[in-house]
Amino acid sequence: MDNTVIEQRLERIERALLGQKDVLTFEEFCEYVGISKSYGYKLTARRVVPYYNPNGKIIYFKKEEVDKWLLSNKKKATYELSEGLRKKVGALK
Repeated sequence: MDNTVIEQRLERIERALLGQKDVLTFEEFCEYVGISKSYGYKLTARRVVPYYNPNGKIIYFKKEEVDKWLLSNKKKATYELSEGLRKKVGALK
């Protein structure tokens, strides 16, 4: 088997295992979210994403909170907007 194929499979396995953890390190957080380390530092410095800093140096993230943060600020799809409008019009009648 070609080395690149093996490396690709290992990367997929690592990503799958990462999804099963409850607590992520900074590097794992960046990999999980798909951002660069520098952008991850900006997010934590601005306190945009929730994190934990138990010993004053290393930071950790709860995967559940990261997922919640990723899914925040939802934008409604067109069909959801039209359904809401129909309900409002029906309530006015």
